Amino acid sequence: QLQVVESGGGLVQAGGSLRLSCAVSGRTFNRYTMGWFRQAPGKEREFVAAISWRGGNLYYADSVKGRFTISRDNAKNTVYLQMNSLKPEDTAVYYCAAHSSPFQTIAEVPAREADFGSWGQGTQVTVSS
Repeated sequence: QLQVVESGGGLVQAGGSLRLSCAVSGRTFNRYTMGWFRQAPGKEREFVAAISWRGGNLYYADSVKGRFTISRDNAKNTVYLQMNSLKPEDTAVYYCAAHSSPFQTIAEVPAREADFGSWGQGTQVTVSS
């Protein structure tokens, strides 16, 4: 099973930017679709973005489309989430996760949490108004 560690969260003003990183251990990282999810206080965890194992397919929630960009570097076993034009409603704990099965893409957006099997501990993003 892959191990996932997120970093890069913090406090930023509305309109600002942050880049989250997700370091993944395991030689088979390049076989897995990776996703970002988030959970705001008092709300359920929701899908944010995903990227297929070679990076050719990208998926975004409507709420972040045009503002967030997901990417990956398979040589570094790392996934990134570039977040621009941040809004207070983007405040949440952001989680990185690996798809449960290799060589599987997202069937539909939003992606299902149940399809992802390796989760990180999360990184807090706070956007002040």
